[in-house]
Parts: sequence; C-alpha cells; structure tokens
Amino acid sequence: MKDLAYLKLMAREYPTIRAASSEIINLTAIQGLPKGTEYFFSDLHGEHEAFIHLLRSASGVIREKISETFSHILPEKEEVELANLIYYPDRIMNQLELSGQADDDWLRVTIYRLVQICKVVSSKYTRSKVRKKMPPEFAYIIDELLHVDYNDDNKRVYYSEIIRSIIDIRIGDKFIIALCELIQNLTIDCLHIIGDIFDRGPRADMIMNELLQFHDVDIQWGNHDISWMGAATGNLACICNVLRIAISYNSFDVLEDGYGINLRPLSMFAARVYRNDPCERFSPQILDENIYDAVDPGLAAKMHKAIAIIQFKVEGQIIKRHPEYEMNDRILLNAIDYNKGTVTIEGKEYPLLDASFPTIDPASPLTLNEEEEELLRTLQLSFLHNELLHRHVRFLYSHGSMYKCYNSNLLYHGCIPMREDGTFEEICMEGSSYSGKALMDYVDNKIQNAYFLPEHTQESRDARDFMWYLWCGAKSPVYGKGKMTTFEHYFIEDHQTHMEPMNPYYRLSIKEEYCEKILSEFGLSGESAHIINGHVPVKIKEGESPVKAGGRLFLIDGGLSKAYQSKTGIAGYTLIYNSNHLALAEHKPFDPEKESTPKVSVVENMKRRVMVADTDKGAELTGRIEDLKELVAAYREGIIKERIE
Repeated sequence: MKDLAYLKLMAREYPTIRAASSEIINLTAIQGLPKGTEYFFSDLHGEHEAFIHLLRSASGVIREKISETFSHILPEKEEVELANLIYYPDRIMNQLELSGQADDDWLRVTIYRLVQICKVVSSKYTRSKVRKKMPPEFAYIIDELLHVDYNDDNKRVYYSEIIRSIIDIRIGDKFIIALCELIQNLTIDCLHIIGDIFDRGPRADMIMNELLQFHDVDIQWGNHDISWMGAATGNLACICNVLRIAISYNSFDVLEDGYGINLRPLSMFAARVYRNDPCERFSPQILDENIYDAVDPGLAAKMHKAIAIIQFKVEGQIIKRHPEYEMNDRILLNAIDYNKGTVTIEGKEYPLLDASFPTIDPASPLTLNEEEEELLRTLQLSFLHNELLHRHVRFLYSHGSMYKCYNSNLLYHGCIPMREDGTFEEICMEGSSYSGKALMDYVDNKIQNAYFLPEHTQESRDARDFMWYLWCGAKSPVYGKGKMTTFEHYFIEDHQTHMEPMNPYYRLSIKEEYCEKILSEFGLSGESAHIINGHVPVKIKEGESPVKAGGRLFLIDGGLSKAYQSKTGIAGYTLIYNSNHLALAEHKPFDPEKESTPKVSVVENMKRRVMVADTDKGAELTGRIEDLKELVAAYREGIIKERIE
C-alpha cells in the first residue's frame, strides 16, 4: 500500500469511496480516447507573421477541417473567408463591422458554421477538457451548442433561441471571437518548439508574446535562444552578439520597439569613431524593413562594426579566463599584424579586407578603451533591467530545457556531440567528464545556474561565461560545429577559412544504428521512438529529405527564416503527430495578402490508433488510477475514514 500520509492527502480531494470511484471511471475513460495532436516547429528566427499564421491555422489543418465539413455546400471563396475569420477573429470582425457586412443574418450563419467546426475539432476530447478550454463567460452556451441533438425538434428550437438571444443582445461579435479562439485552442493539443526563436527575423518578441498565451507549450533551447538568455544574465559577449546579429539583419524594431533597448549610445559612438570609415564589410542584410525604428544603412554598418570589434575583445577575455574551453586559437585580434594588415590563422597568413581598427591598441588588442567600457556598462544595464525581456527569459526557463523525452520521441535543437567512431564526445569541466545524456543534463544545470544563482558568486560568473561557450564552442550540443568563423567572414576573402566543420553527429545520425544508440542513451527504444531535431536547414531544392535514418530522425528546420529560403527552396516544416500518423507540412513563403495552404505528407502511419493510454499522459493516469484504487481499499478496510457531509 502507498504511504498512508500520501493517501490521506488524496482523501482531501476524494473524501468518499464514491468520489474516488467516480474519478477512477473518469480517468479510465480518458485513457480510451485518441491522443491529442502534437505540433513541432523549429528555428522560428523571429519570423513572427509566418509563425503566428501557422500557429493559428494549425499549419493548414483548420482549412482542411473546413473543407471536409462544408465542401459540399460552400464555395471555396467562403471557405477561405471562414478560415481567415478563425485565424484572425478580432481583425476580421472589425473589418466586417466597419463595412456593414456583419448583419444579423451573417452572424447567425457564421455562428452555426463555427459551431460545426468546433464539434469536429473537439470530438477526440472529453467534454470536461473542452469546457476547461472555453472562455468562462461563454462556456455554458458553447457547451450547450456543441451537444445539440438535431433529431430532437425541441432541441432545435432551443438551439435557435440561443443564437437569436446572442444576436439580440449584441454580443454576436464577442461570441464569434470566442468560438474562433476555441477552435484554434482545440486543434493543437500540445506545441513543441525545437529551438531558435530569436535572431535574423524582425520580431522574436512577438513570437514570445504569442507563446506566453499558449495553453501547452515546451521549448528545447537553441543556440540563438541561449545567446539571448546569456545576454539577460549580463554576459557582455552575449549582449554584443545579440546586438551584432540584430544590426546585421537590420532588426532594429525588435531591439528598440520590442525590448526598449536604447541604441543611441552605440550609434553616437559608432558615428564618431568610424565617421571616415564606410564599413563596407558590415553593411546590413535588409530582409525586412523596420516599421518603428528605421536606421540609415550607412550608420547601421558603423554600428555593426563597432559592436563586432567590442565583441571580439570580450570574447577573447572569456577564452583567456577559461583554458578548459580549448579556444585559444579563436583569439584572432592577437593574431593580427597591425602594421602589415594581415592575420595568421592555423599557420597561414591572410590579407585583411578591412584593416581599420581605431579602437584597438596593437600592444594589447583585447583591452577595452574607456569609451567602450562605458558603452558596455550602459548596454548591460539595458539588458539587466529590461522587464519584458526578463519576462520572456523566465518563460524560456520555466517551459524550456536542453532536451525532452515525450511520447517516445526525443526532442533537441542541435546535436548529441559524437566522435568520428560513433562514440559520444566528452567535455571536461570542473574536474569531471560528461557525454551523451549526462552532458545534456550538465549543460541544462549550468544554464539554470547562470540565471538563478546569486550574480556575484564565482559559480554564477562561470555559468554566465559558459552561456557564451554554448553559442559557439566546439563541443556545445546546441552549436554542433568545430568553430565559428564570424571573424573570417568579415575580414578574409578566402572562402575556405569561412568553413565551419560539422560535428560527426550530423554524418552519423542519418544512419539508423546511431539513432538507435542515441535513443537508447535517453532510455527510449522500439519502433515508435524518433529523434526530432532542428538547427540545420534541409535543402529540399538540392534533393535533401527531412526524414532520415529509415524514419528514425526528423530534421525539421526547413527555412522559416527568410535568410535561408533561397537555400532550402521552401519556408520551413511543421511535424504533426496525431493519433493516426506522423505528417510533415511543407510551408510556402508567407504572404499576408495570399492564402497559402501547406503541402501535408504522411510520413509514418501508426500500426493502430494511438490512444491516451499509450502516451506519457496515459502512464501518469495509470499511476493515478492505481493510487485511487488503493485509497478506495483504505476506505473499505477502515484505515482511512470517509468524510460524509
């Protein structure tokens, strides 16, 4: 029997045999339902419009449900209009009301149609679960409408009177919005984000705001996420890095309008120090126009170079503090011959494409001058005392981790570092070696320490430095490359120096035997076990497939970021796991003026329908049922007394 104290605690919630027995029946029935639909997204990279559209449309699934339900009676134009209403109910309702289209007849017909779609998407859930997702002010009404018996004449009248009353008291618009949001909520039961919410795209902050409102989401951190998390801890190299990347992609809106980071001190410093330098190597890539904070490209180039040079300095200081990182060869400011305008890398001398370094003292290249130190202090305060940023970072911590094992799937962003012979790569830190799952657990703990330990302790300082290592270190599981060649891209023409060798994981993991080795390391096995991975874009246009290792590995970074779409040929993937199959939705580049339904392909059919009982949630319910049975036994044996009121 369970610990008596535990059973007594349960008895507070279930004070009688009848209450406990009723819950056993309820949980057993839930186990007999089909599992909810899981959605997997990776590498969002700030593309807020595309991601929010995919989230609200359930990657085209809602459109499919509309077609299945109404294709025999609705023309395609009306199907599209209904779909857009479900995706963006507030905006569409405002437009319709202003144009006078939302009259009583339109409201009546639209409510009917939305109720039908709601019935379809709620059919696999218990009535109790659906009610919990309903807005409280309309829960009773929606529940009644979802369970109308159309064969009962009295019920049909009852149904009509409910709709008439909603319209008569002028809450039809609010009711429609509530139904649309419920449909969105029910279509995606669980959302997995496989890393890299931040950088490149225009508004990662808007993606985070959307995720904060989502009912069930988990995040596996990517290297770009960890860079922002490191910046929020005050790590100077991470702060420089997130600013450098944002400026390089012309993403000023996310910095100043999104997070309210004051870039004026940086712009003034850069304009003065580089006033006679065109900084051509640092011209920003303009993939998106800034709406709120347009910056002249010439000034942006100067800001870009200024923060890059400061970043190389503070990175070099971190490397010197941590010989265990084994990165001395990456202190490239020390490798420059400032008189000749060359740099020596791996024993070979290269001419510099840009040899203007007004802030570097050749005798001490890593030393920040007084102005740079003051600038960094100002920027650091902007990150340390940024309310919205820390709200988002706390959410990344509370809902995130390095990896997740869920329903026989192993989720992580980058890689499990491996050697050429297929063994797991070891990293030596603090007198111990870590590899495989132990490495991922160690990294997870260090990330937690960086944010939550008292900031003035040595352990906290080391953990904050380690956040930068995770961004670009050779054995970092979220980076997965031998070195980061940012300096070479800026200053050296020879493209061979730009190469960033991939960890052997990426060559080995496409083989089934190594996927099974990795899955086994994390306690997963069997035909239903998969690895779901992001980080490296799949180049569809070159014939690559996101399904690898005989269906064991799904690599779902297909290029949601505009920066990658020319290489991949598409605009990302959604992996969809419902009770019948695993499917991949292949996205087209997002165009707000044009409907674009993803191409959905089933990649694995389940041998039998997956029920809640087959899932991790089902295992939890089984444990709960066993506990309740023991409570019932304790009542019957008189060990615990029923509380009859």
